[in-house]
Amino acid sequence: MTDARVPMVTFLGKPGCHLCEQAEPVVREVTARHGAALSVLSILDDEALQRQYGELIPVVLVDGVQHSQWFVEAERLDVALAAAART
Repeated sequence: MTDARVPMVTFLGKPGCHLCEQAEPVVREVTARHGAALSVLSILDDEALQRQYGELIPVVLVDGVQHSQWFVEAERLDVALAAAART
């Protein structure tokens, strides 16, 4: 049996974004429960991210692939991280 891999979750938001403020605690809780790595980035710190995701935040990426935008469903993220850990 092989060890489960550690998925990488990236949370993209910006200060003052009310949807980001609601979503970030959900992402932090779910990633902690799964032992996933978490990177929290502000799109204001990166022009490329701002151009790509400016109106879509918050955005959650799992292993570099967009998982969600605007709203984060804990159950859906749970399923995605469980699946990512098995790949």
